[in-house]
Amino acid sequence: MKSLLRSLLFSLSVVAVPVSAADKTLHLFNWNDYIADETVARFESQCGCTVVQDYFSATEEMMAKLLAGGGDYDIVIPTQNAVEALIAQGFLLPLDKSKLDRIGNLSPGFMNKAYDPGNMYSLPYAFTTTLVGYNEQKLAELGIDPSDWSVIFDPAVLSKIKGKVTVMDDSEELFAAALKYLGYSINDNNEAHLKEAQQVILKAKPYWAAFNSSSYIKELTVGNIWVAHGYSSDMFQARADAADAQRDFSVGFVLPKQGAVLALDNMVIPKKARSPELAHQFINFMLAPENAAELSNIVGTGNPNAAAQPFIEPEILAINAIFPSEEQLAQLETVAAKKSRERRLVSRLWTEVKVR
Repeated sequence: MKSLLRSLLFSLSVVAVPVSAADKTLHLFNWNDYIADETVARFESQCGCTVVQDYFSATEEMMAKLLAGGGDYDIVIPTQNAVEALIAQGFLLPLDKSKLDRIGNLSPGFMNKAYDPGNMYSLPYAFTTTLVGYNEQKLAELGIDPSDWSVIFDPAVLSKIKGKVTVMDDSEELFAAALKYLGYSINDNNEAHLKEAQQVILKAKPYWAAFNSSSYIKELTVGNIWVAHGYSSDMFQARADAADAQRDFSVGFVLPKQGAVLALDNMVIPKKARSPELAHQFINFMLAPENAAELSNIVGTGNPNAAAQPFIEPEILAINAIFPSEEQLAQLETVAAKKSRERRLVSRLWTEVKVR
């Protein structure tokens, strides 16, 4: 009988292990290449858990998956306008700030924004700019100035680099760039101005190699393309990869002088999160200055964590495409959430762009 009892207890203990392990899994839904492997490994070690990641490359892609009921993620990293939309949809869990004792590390300038007053549902993660990455040698040879949106939109310039340019496969980002090129705000919802931006895009489209939001880092790194419209963190990675591979060219990146998009990405917890407790642990972990600094040092993001500044490499802090100057900040805008009528208009104009 004792032997039978010991066998039964052993069987129950074996069954209990996978259940416990399953409870210690964090499901993270993040932008491509937006957290360092080292950071993930450290969190897994500290919490005794596993991090399972899914990725997206555009806000529309992320929103479509979330609102269609996919994922049941514990942590999502949306940009500010998506946070506003997710709050309006009642999709997010209010943060339990009693579990987040490192909130004070965040810079006040990135807190209490209009999209989430009081930071009830979100806390800043990182910020990026959307800009131009380029092959320094090729553009210098051709005498092309990459610090102007004309490198993406002007047919006279594009004729010199036809088939060597990619733009983001993202209506929000591409229309924002075209509006800036025309001298408008990225949040301009005037129908005539949006149609004007559409015509700029359509005239430039024949010169582009592709709409590409996911693999332009590699294409720029190996030299298949010479100009890419994309995120500052991605261009930082492309520059490092080209240097590591000892290419015979270097990758540069620059904020166009007309201005660009500044994206403030945030950590949020969906109401359907499988492990809200673990999600709070992850947020608090990322608020630690050493961990937040890795977003800048390894991934190449701007950093809203004031306490992380002493841990960020000086040469990265000096890159104004990542940490813009006050003058450049005045030219940058964050994308605001659109009303349903405005979304339908942009969606229709975007569909026309893609099918023509």
